[in-house]
Amino acid sequence: MDCEPGEVAALGTNGMDTATSIDGQIKIDSVKGVSVYIEKLNKSFGSHHVLKDIDLEIRSGETFSIIGPSGTGKSILLRHIIRLETPDSGQIYINGEPIFVDGNPLPQPFRSSMVFQSSALFNSLTVGENVGLWLREHRICPENRIRGIITEKLAIVGLEGKEGLRTSELSGGMKKRVAIARSLAMDPDLVLYDEPTAELDPITTDELAETIVSLRKKTGNTTIIVTHDLNFALYLSDRIAMMYDGEIIETGTPEEIRGSSNPIVQRFIRTTTKGIQGV
Repeated sequence: MDCEPGEVAALGTNGMDTATSIDGQIKIDSVKGVSVYIEKLNKSFGSHHVLKDIDLEIRSGETFSIIGPSGTGKSILLRHIIRLETPDSGQIYINGEPIFVDGNPLPQPFRSSMVFQSSALFNSLTVGENVGLWLREHRICPENRIRGIITEKLAIVGLEGKEGLRTSELSGGMKKRVAIARSLAMDPDLVLYDEPTAELDPITTDELAETIVSLRKKTGNTTIIVTHDLNFALYLSDRIAMMYDGEIIETGTPEEIRGSSNPIVQRFIRTTTKGIQGV
């Protein structure tokens, strides 16, 4: 489906960011995974060097998790990928194209969305209004098509028939799923999650993991997850990178991370799994 030409949206409080397609039109029914290549990325806040020569490659269509203790720069790295922050030096390439020039973000021919730790839902809106917000703000589709997209995306995350609920009526897990449905409304090529399991109980965390795994089977997009929840990352990731003190210290498959000889990785595994076997 062809939608509004031109740059459709800037990143806003709804946590969604899009850019023009190559031909100047957005086709929200066409999803393609994108590759992400990060080269020598550095970021400091005052005297605090948060990101230190970050090198990382994320393949098109994979689910990639960035793990590590709190305060190691994981969320700051994610904010650079979504272009909420600009680096002091280094570059990020999406499908081989740089996303910054002279410290400024460039328009990109792909769609990306972010699911924030807080879910960032609007309390004054219903579930359906939250999910359809971006589409309506930018007049992407006729109203009957928007209603159909809302129904479709809520069904994908297991919230059929919940369009009329207020966010105050939702559990923490339901809010996360509404936020995911909203992020899917534009059919993003790249989806980013910032600490998606924060404040969730173990059962709800498992349900959220199943939702993300199910989405991976239904879409071809690239998914990047920042989390301190090792079990969550091991379960649903194709590959994992561990950050420590602003640096990437290990990258590999879940099996390779489990078997890492790096003492910092092993200590993180021991402290987060508490000796549970089989993780």
